Amino acid sequence: MLSYLVWVAFCSPTATGVSKQDIRERIWDYMESQNIADFPRPVHHRIPNFKGSSRACHSIKDLDVFARTQEVKVDPDKPLEGVRLLALQNKKTLLVPTPRLRTGLFNRITPPPGATKDILRKCATSQGVRNYSVPVGLDSRVLVDLVVVGSVAVSEKGWRIGKGEGYADLEYALMASMGAVSPGTPVVTIVHDCQVVDIPEALLEGHDLTVDYILTPTRVITTGCMRPRPAGVLWSKISCEMMGKIPILRSLRSREKQAGKDVALQDEHQHVVGTHSPHAAPPSAVRRPCDPPQPELGEDVPSNSVYIGNLPGDARVSELKRALRERDAAPLQLTWQGPQHRAFLHYQDPAEAQRAVSCLQGLHLGASTLRVALARQQRARDMTGGRAGEPHPVSRPSDL
Repeated sequence: MLSYLVWVAFCSPTATGVSKQDIRERIWDYMESQNIADFPRPVHHRIPNFKGSSRACHSIKDLDVFARTQEVKVDPDKPLEGVRLLALQNKKTLLVPTPRLRTGLFNRITPPPGATKDILRKCATSQGVRNYSVPVGLDSRVLVDLVVVGSVAVSEKGWRIGKGEGYADLEYALMASMGAVSPGTPVVTIVHDCQVVDIPEALLEGHDLTVDYILTPTRVITTGCMRPRPAGVLWSKISCEMMGKIPILRSLRSREKQAGKDVALQDEHQHVVGTHSPHAAPPSAVRRPCDPPQPELGEDVPSNSVYIGNLPGDARVSELKRALRERDAAPLQLTWQGPQHRAFLHYQDPAEAQRAVSCLQGLHLGASTLRVALARQQRARDMTGGRAGEPHPVSRPSDL
């Protein structure tokens, strides 16, 4: 158990200025200093594994919600390995999210026929997830009966803090969007006793996942949490950078856009003139350090065109087109100026061009970070000393 002073430092709800990251760091530091942490170490920036995780996982068998479960989604974190094994041993359908959602939402673990206990144990590991699984797509008819997530910290009220990347929250939102979970689907987390702390309610946001049960090596806690969970993806919380990394998000966004839903991204909301809320960050705080400067506009360049600079000398137009499609920023036409290490993208209107600028920030080709700006702004820079060049023929829309 935590000493009194450590408990106060962790849990005081009146502590001023405490952030989610403060709580994470205190948990990680304490688990390492008290040798509670288990492989892989150090546990910083992870869902921490801990000594006694197998015992905590085993207690899920005592929950009625587990006994009734046919299909269970369990995160791939090391401390949840025991739950994955129990699901397989009890012949439940086991779904595990793909790492960072790079190749889809989740995989279904399919042990070989007649799998021994040792094979099932391997299937429950991260290596087994890779070797004994089949992907589950956005169109798959999945109905998850139970969700098991890892946590860095959790309160007895059911409020949860992850490692800070937001994947567990996003996975739940994606499942809600595809109808795989409902508001009544129970959520369980497995943690060490020292990870159960008070969390100020002010830290909770609309996209945060809450839990119904907390399992530790010594306790089974029923939270009774009534706070609503996300009913789908909150697009205003999704950045263009995240869209570029997660293909399934782009597929879902396209569907919801066709259905008439508001799918404006975080970056797009920030660039809408005159719609900043009183709590929104000022433009100077929104702009990233690598964003291009914003000079006065030129007058002879269309406002629906985007400049791409710093193209590698060996870059090919096909590579750029592929990168644009991956960022959901394919233009109507593309003007290639390879010898000048640049290209121009032409969109339907200025709003689409501005959206593309937001989505393409941080884009790489090879080892080069590309410069992205509205072409009129880049033209103004050229007028103060930039170089000009004759463009190659414009690509047709069908080429993109």
